[in-house]
Amino acid sequence: MPGITREEVAHLARLARLELKDEELDHFATQLDDIIGAVARVSEVAEQDVPPTSHPLPLTNVMRADEVRPSLTPQQALSGAPAQEQQRFKVPQILGED
Repeated sequence: MPGITREEVAHLARLARLELKDEELDHFATQLDDIIGAVARVSEVAEQDVPPTSHPLPLTNVMRADEVRPSLTPQQALSGAPAQEQQRFKVPQILGED
């Protein structure tokens, strides 16, 4: 018997507003139980002296320094725009006004 029941899967599906068939409930219950088992096995392997990591190699900040550099003026940036208004790109409206 799976640790995750089909009723729990049905409840999760309702919360996620998903409509699942009966055979899908059984299938997902088995899959979710397998996933939870795999996570539990990984937790068993983790020792107290092994710190949690997000990367296998020790890294420090690998981003470049944030430096102010020369950039385009608004006129240069808008020079190839088909339409502009108030130093902005002008695009067709796609949403109705409320």
